[in-house]
Amino acid sequence: MLVKKRTGIEIPSSEITPKHLYLSRRKFLKGAAVGAATLAGSAVLASCRPSAPGSEVETPPGEVGATTDELDDSLTEYRHVIGYNNFYEFALDKESVAAKAANFVTSPWQVTVGGLVNNPKTYDLDDLGKFDQEERIYRLRCVEGWSMVIPWIGFPLSALLADVEPRSNAKYVRFETLYDPEQMPGQRSRGYSWPYVEGLRLDEAVHDLTLLATGLYGEGLPPQNGAPVRLVVPWKYGFKNIKSIVKIDLVEEMPISLWMQASPREYGFYANVNPEVPHPRWSQATERRIGESARRDTPIFNGYADQVAALYEGMDLQVNF
Repeated sequence: MLVKKRTGIEIPSSEITPKHLYLSRRKFLKGAAVGAATLAGSAVLASCRPSAPGSEVETPPGEVGATTDELDDSLTEYRHVIGYNNFYEFALDKESVAAKAANFVTSPWQVTVGGLVNNPKTYDLDDLGKFDQEERIYRLRCVEGWSMVIPWIGFPLSALLADVEPRSNAKYVRFETLYDPEQMPGQRSRGYSWPYVEGLRLDEAVHDLTLLATGLYGEGLPPQNGAPVRLVVPWKYGFKNIKSIVKIDLVEEMPISLWMQASPREYGFYANVNPEVPHPRWSQATERRIGESARRDTPIFNGYADQVAALYEGMDLQVNF
C-alpha cells in the first residue's frame, strides 16, 4: 500500500497543484497514469525493469501528489531525472549511463541484512513489499554542485532495521552495491575499489527522513537510478545515496566507503551538504538545479536543518565533513 505519511517536511494541501492540472502539465502517457491508491508496494518493486533509452521514457510513467517540495521548488523533469545520472559502475559520462544500464537485470534480487543483529534476514523484492511504500519529494544535491527535486517511492530504512533487531554494540550501518562486472562494465576499471560501499551512523540510518527508495515518479526505479533498491539520505551529498544495494550490515566500527578510499582529503564519512565547507577543488556555496540556467544558494543540510541538525550537535562540521 502506498502511504502518504506525514514527515513534517511536506507542503500544505492548499499549495498542492490539483491533479488534473498536474496531469496536463506533465503530459502523462495516454492512459498510463497510475493512481496512488492502486500502487501496492510489491507492484512498485516488481516494476523495476530496465527501460530502453528513447522518447517513450521521457514523460513521467506514474502519478505523484504534488509538483513542488516543501520549499516550493518544482520537481525536476522526468527526462532529466532518468537521463543525467552518476553511476560509475556503468559509465563515467552521465548522459551515457542510461544506455549502458538498459539491460541491467534486477529480478530476481536479494538484499542480505546481517552483522550485529539478532534476526539476520535475506529479503527478496517481494519481501521488501511488506513495508508500506511512501511518497517522499526530496531534494538531491550532488557534491559536484548540481541538484534535482525528485518524487521518490520507498520506505524508511528504520522499518527494515527494526525487523532485524540491531544489537546494543551496533554503531554504524554498512551498505554494499552489487558487484557484477559483466553487467556493470564500469567495475572493470581499476581506478576504484569495487564494490561500492557506503555507511551511516546508526542514528542517521534510523532517522525518519532516511529512505530505502524502490521507485520514482510513481513507478519502479530505472536501472540508471539505482534499481531495484537504493538509499536516499536527503541532507547528504548524492554519493552517500548508494544504489543497487545487495548487502546491509550493522557494524561497530565506522565503514570506509569507496570514495573515502579513493580520495580521503575530498570525501569524508559524513558528507553533509554544507555551503560553508568547500570541496578542495570548488565551492559548495551555490548549485545548479538541473533544468535551470542560473545558480542558486545551497542551504545547510540541503534545507533539512530543522529535522537533522540535532544529530550533529557539538560536532565540528569543518572537521567532520
